[in-house]
Amino acid sequence: MGVESYVVVHNIAKRHNVGTLARSATAFGVSELIVVGRRDFNAFGSHGSTSHLAFRHFHSLPEARSFLKEKDCDICGVEITDDAVAVNQHPFKRSTAFLVGNEGTGLSAKECEICDFFVYIPQYGCGTASLNVTVAASIVLHQFGVWAGFSERIRDGNKFVVAEKPAKQVKRNFCAETMDAIIEERKSRKQNTPEFFDGDGNAQSSSNLLEGLFGDDQ
Repeated sequence: MGVESYVVVHNIAKRHNVGTLARSATAFGVSELIVVGRRDFNAFGSHGSTSHLAFRHFHSLPEARSFLKEKDCDICGVEITDDAVAVNQHPFKRSTAFLVGNEGTGLSAKECEICDFFVYIPQYGCGTASLNVTVAASIVLHQFGVWAGFSERIRDGNKFVVAEKPAKQVKRNFCAETMDAIIEERKSRKQNTPEFFDGDGNAQSSSNLLEGLFGDDQ
């Protein structure tokens, strides 16, 4: 298999930007959109593109990094740093995952720690200090596609041809997980749930107490 591209989403303040990112990801041949942290997102702006894109969820940045390294994938931070390289210089070597930062603060220190290198987008006008996160991601993904030699999608008139949607459709506004991952998450929550004692001295978890308070009458 040839080189692939991924987008890693973490700590984005405006959740609806994920939908717009998904649209750009499908346009520029991204293999998967990786959501770290919260599983839910707003698909507004995707224009149905989420049906054509694979999503994957991880609870933490180190988990996402381990997955990408198993795929021999570099992690590129889209950020203006002292050692960042202009994206139009195509400093790519292999499959690459692009980590985009928060709209206001950019990449955090923890996010920068998992990156192998950084790229920035040269600007030529004086009216803004930075670009919207979805605009920046679109430019970077296009540049990677040019470097990787991705095949251009066929056109019909003045638009590109959209593939047929999968037969089984679900509302896509969260990242589904495997059953094993869900079981592990539930175990972790149970282990970390503090215990309380009822009037008889019996230990109960807070979840059990809530079920007792708000559960259906028998």
